[in-house]
Amino acid sequence: MALLIVASVFLGFAKSYFLAGMFRAHLPSLIIHIHGAVFTSWILLLIVQTSLVSAGRVDIHRRLGGFGFCLAPLMIVMGSLAATDLLVRNDAAMGVDAKTFYAASLGDMFIFATLIFFAFRERSNPAAHKRLILIATITLLGAAINRWPFSIILVHPILINLIDDAFLLPLIAYDLWSMRRIHRATIWGGLFLIAVQQLELPIGSTALWQSFATWALRHGRFIHGI
Repeated sequence: MALLIVASVFLGFAKSYFLAGMFRAHLPSLIIHIHGAVFTSWILLLIVQTSLVSAGRVDIHRRLGGFGFCLAPLMIVMGSLAATDLLVRNDAAMGVDAKTFYAASLGDMFIFATLIFFAFRERSNPAAHKRLILIATITLLGAAINRWPFSIILVHPILINLIDDAFLLPLIAYDLWSMRRIHRATIWGGLFLIAVQQLELPIGSTALWQSFATWALRHGRFIHGI
């Protein structure tokens, strides 16, 4: 699953970021550069942590886990700043306007933060912990999927969430194969991800959210200039 996530992220951001020299890439602002570096660090850490457990080095895995749980809040902060930068640039995806899409961007940060919180609480329960970390990371894949070089995604933006949610299927299959049942962390984490995703755009189209997005746009213009 970790390798599949890495491949998906690389496919989405290869042209604009990884193959463009990363920090030499022509990105809209410094905020997006920092966001890209932090996001990449999280994906690489996922590979390292998974590899350490597979190699039986749980001791190193636990020590690096402290770094991971410090990196997670930075992910949330930079993801929110990047979302605001996107709003200021009047950019969006999924066939909606920037203010409505702002709800989807911040909604994903809310999902990620919630799942990481419970993953931290369940760090002494490896089965639940690893599933929650995985589902939290799956939450972040929408931006990469939106940039996959397939025209069908542009024509049918609903596929972004559908493909993202499909990353839960191998986890469910593994649970059924290994335990003959779906682990409760998979059930609750997956349902939480899907439910909040489905609420994001309807919330984003409400008058209350539009007012909040207008306020964020007015006060967030300095972010793009950084």
